Amino acid sequence: MTIAFDPIDLSGTRLANRIAMAPMTRSRAFGPGLTPTDSTVEYYAQRASAGLIITEGIQPSAIGQGYPDTPGLHSAGQVAAWREVTDAVHANGGRIFAQLMHAGRIGHPVLWPDQELLSVAPSPVAATGQLYTREGPKDFLPPRELTGAEVRATIGDFAAAARNAVEAGFDGVELHGANGYLIHQFLSTNTNRRTDEWGGPVENRIRFALEVTRAVAAEIGAARTGLRLSPGNPYNDMAETDTEATYLTLVKELEPLGIGYLHITENVPDFRDLTLALRKQFSGTFVLNPSTEGFTDHGALPLIEDGTADVLAFGALFLANPDLPARLRTAGPYNTPDTATFFGGGDTGYTDYPALTG
Repeated sequence: MTIAFDPIDLSGTRLANRIAMAPMTRSRAFGPGLTPTDSTVEYYAQRASAGLIITEGIQPSAIGQGYPDTPGLHSAGQVAAWREVTDAVHANGGRIFAQLMHAGRIGHPVLWPDQELLSVAPSPVAATGQLYTREGPKDFLPPRELTGAEVRATIGDFAAAARNAVEAGFDGVELHGANGYLIHQFLSTNTNRRTDEWGGPVENRIRFALEVTRAVAAEIGAARTGLRLSPGNPYNDMAETDTEATYLTLVKELEPLGIGYLHITENVPDFRDLTLALRKQFSGTFVLNPSTEGFTDHGALPLIEDGTADVLAFGALFLANPDLPARLRTAGPYNTPDTATFFGGGDTGYTDYPALTG
């Protein structure tokens, strides 16, 4: 029997198994002030058999919002609403971390109460493509470059949101440094063209990721802090030129902080060698959301057996299978995810996927 279903200690947080629910945007924060609803409570409670739930991306500030109807953790109302989610997950025996996600240049003024605002980023470089909004597709606009003081203030926003997460009952937070959002934008040469202390050589481009992680760890404890990275991922018009050097240097600098876990998402299959190098360099718990080539279901479990990862994170499969650990244990069967209901909408494709019976 695989050790995937054995408990594991996550820097002091006991996980019932080594299967995590990966963060997935659902765009259903329909409560007042972009808050979770009763359906959100049910959605996460249904999936509490995961060793660890990592929530959808939650913006640490209003300007950090990148998509319609995504939740925040920067107001008292948001904290109170998330408390209902965490209480329900804990009542069902689960553990849950809040993923803090600042979208940076991936956003649009129609999302914000003050539509005179522009999105913010390391440099004023617009992403190619369009963003889906309630008003239809919108071209990405050139963002406003953050000043040095604003960079520091944004780091403070992450720390404040982490404090709010703990107040809301989360077991910890994951910082979203992947998939082309703000932390990733600082890491990549095509989105970070700064010439100050936050840009230029690798040592400067990793500074924002490190300072955010340090600030959050200082606020809530390193053991309750995780970081997600996606080396080489071109999503959201990213184009890294020195991927290996960037991530190996970043993880080397992260190591002394003693954070709870490092979460690598392999959007690009060719980077498995780098995954293994990062795994070797990081002594803490290593969470892997593996490449989709052959590793989308129980076929991924050997990655725990062979030591590639300590914990495996599943995305769409967990969305469609609220009792995924039980299904992985029996090698299926699996419900098929309905892509048409991934974002927005009601409970269909959200809380109505059936669990196994008998």
